[in-house]
Amino acid sequence: MGSRNGMALHWKILIGLILGVVVGLAINTAWDASTWNSMGIDDPSAWVKGIESEAVNQDPSATAHVARFVRNFNGFIGDLFLRGLRFIAVPIVIFSLIVGASSLNDLSKLSRIGGKTIGIYLATTAVAISVGLLFANIANPGSFVSTETRDSFAAQFKDQADEKIAAAQAPDVWDTVLNIVPKNPFEAIAVGNMLQVVFASLLVGIALTLIKREKATVVIAFFDAMTDVIIKVVEIVLLIAPFAVFALIVEQIAELGLEILGSLAAYSLVVVAGLATMMFVVYPLVLKVFTTVSFGRFFKAISPAQLLGFSSASSSATLPVTMECCEQRLGIKEEVSSFVLPIGATINMDGTALYQGVAAVFIAQLYGLDLTIAQQLTIVLTATLASIGTAGVPGVGMIMLVIVLQSVNIPLEGIAVILGVDRILDMCRTSCNITGDCMVCAVVASSEGAIESPEQVEARLNLPMDEDPREDGRLDR
Repeated sequence: MGSRNGMALHWKILIGLILGVVVGLAINTAWDASTWNSMGIDDPSAWVKGIESEAVNQDPSATAHVARFVRNFNGFIGDLFLRGLRFIAVPIVIFSLIVGASSLNDLSKLSRIGGKTIGIYLATTAVAISVGLLFANIANPGSFVSTETRDSFAAQFKDQADEKIAAAQAPDVWDTVLNIVPKNPFEAIAVGNMLQVVFASLLVGIALTLIKREKATVVIAFFDAMTDVIIKVVEIVLLIAPFAVFALIVEQIAELGLEILGSLAAYSLVVVAGLATMMFVVYPLVLKVFTTVSFGRFFKAISPAQLLGFSSASSSATLPVTMECCEQRLGIKEEVSSFVLPIGATINMDGTALYQGVAAVFIAQLYGLDLTIAQQLTIVLTATLASIGTAGVPGVGMIMLVIVLQSVNIPLEGIAVILGVDRILDMCRTSCNITGDCMVCAVVASSEGAIESPEQVEARLNLPMDEDPREDGRLDR
């Protein structure tokens, strides 16, 4: 992934991200209203987001043409990349999971992997919420926001908050479990319901182990070949990743409310500090205790997925890259990665859960409410359950927050206060979510002896592009 062709991919993506932040901040802060008005643009984010602007489209001046071109090109690159990732996400799960499940030839091993995966995901989610609650109680970020500021933000973002509140629905354990089984597998594939796709793929993989081997071999060989095809498609899509990251970050930063971010700096810093603690303290500690994977090896391998997750704010869209990083760069076998990572992209919301813990305490502090230990334990339980049925797409954490606030009777209008900084925090927590997915995948793989040594990974990555040692038996697939 880049090491054989000059600069490594993660460095290219990081450069694109940094340049995107610089350009986005320049757009956000350096250009005053008169500059935009002279270009015929009332909304500075219009050309960044690709929103049609009548003034720009009708103004024949050169500056308007440049603005229109940059707007359209920027939006095109970002949308093209995300479409490419979403195009790959479902096929790579289907093909690789069917191959992985059918190659186990041992249903007890599959159930063992599944039990470990779900158990660790739920445990880390509970830990993340607890970390968020601890940080929020110690830092008391609500004390840094005045009543006037609170009421101003609540009025400014009331309509957006009302949409989130209307979209929220308290989780029902029975419905959550029932919804794992698709009524129509093709509909699940069409809408990208990852839990249902995982269930259907697992069922096909298990069925292949139960029929005559000579019949199953043909089907398995087809899906195995298609897995390799999709991996190559991932590599092709990643060619534009640095440019796409730049485009996505420019859009995010250019329309970020810096004044609001400053007013809610204490709250934002508490969230970021909690996420950093999970990513750089909790996860490395778990890796050290349960695996032989070093911190440096782990973060170097998954950095492209972390950076893309930060840029896209979607763990589901980043899933193909996450799988590619874990399999190709970290050396985890498909039988584990193809099961653990798709489930993680759906139910593992460590970063989102931590943010909800901080947000719940912060909003309670804004309204002068003291949360009891019982109420905070309720937050832990509710957020953990809510994370199971929540899709890994941008903005969904706010809907989960509504459910959490309802569980402990915190005023829902407080959501409007934090909406102005949700975009940037969503990017941060998505990166944490993806790091957690990869960590759990490494732990499960290590416990099953399904991870390559650093030497094996290095030898494979240094082969010519058309060779893979796993294809001829030199390394177990």
